[in-house]
Amino acid sequence: MRAGSPLPPRRRWIRRIAMSLTVLLVAAVAAGCGGGPSAGSSGAAADEGAAGGNGSAGTQGSVTLKVGATAVPHAEILRDVAAPALEKQGIKLEVIEFSDYTKINPALVDGELDANYFQHIPYLDQFNADHGTKLTPLAKVHIEPMGLYSDKISDLGQLRDGATVAIPNDPTNGGRALLLLQSAGLIKLEEGADYTATVRDIVENPKNLEIREVAAELIPRTLADVDLAAINTNYVLEAKKAGAMKNPEPLFIEDADSPFANVLVVRPEDVDRPELKALAEVLVGPEVKEYIEENYDGAVVPAQELLE
Repeated sequence: MRAGSPLPPRRRWIRRIAMSLTVLLVAAVAAGCGGGPSAGSSGAAADEGAAGGNGSAGTQGSVTLKVGATAVPHAEILRDVAAPALEKQGIKLEVIEFSDYTKINPALVDGELDANYFQHIPYLDQFNADHGTKLTPLAKVHIEPMGLYSDKISDLGQLRDGATVAIPNDPTNGGRALLLLQSAGLIKLEEGADYTATVRDIVENPKNLEIREVAAELIPRTLADVDLAAINTNYVLEAKKAGAMKNPEPLFIEDADSPFANVLVVRPEDVDRPELKALAEVLVGPEVKEYIEENYDGAVVPAQELLE
């Protein structure tokens, strides 16, 4: 047959079938060879993303901090200022709110929390001494000056003989309240008494005041049953919001340079955790200072300082 001559119909049909089979075979082989590397490449990318990849999107939301706090101002500061700031760094802040502050340190010791923010340093020192623990403050944040409040009198000079006075029943805040009563000229404590003072350290009580020790968080609710009470400012703020105090203005209050700064506290083995250091940095930053000054009208005073 001459070159270029058309093939007979039967041979053209056979040739088309052969070519079609060849194309299908080549495609199948190509798919089989390409499938392995393609899937492997996709898997590697997924693994890199799960591991954080380049440290950007892969780390977002990958770390959660559980921080225990009392409601006002601690939980408010954490939720309103710290949480949004940490979210930008890929850290989720979960605030666990407690009404009974005596349970917060044990929860941290037991590992239920990563940190807490509710207490001042003397309270922390006493807790560590009593329980053989080494909970550690990372940063000072603010001071809540303790004040003397009453629903029955408008001036300390009106306090009657034999009046009842409520003070917190925990060791450090009880001693702090007694020091406050002494500063107000209502009692005199034994020489050298500090925040560990108890009612047994009272050496002069000219008005024969009856001191009642009450759980600190309950004092605002029992104010109607006593003549005077020493109350932590955070509980005053809570009661004020709830309309539970007739006269939420103090008759006498601690100086702003009080040593009772409230602190961010962690377990000793966690002092170098980057996310906890990030939280400490936020709490001593200008946004927290501005928030405190704008929202608490002097009842909470910034006292910001990194300690570790």
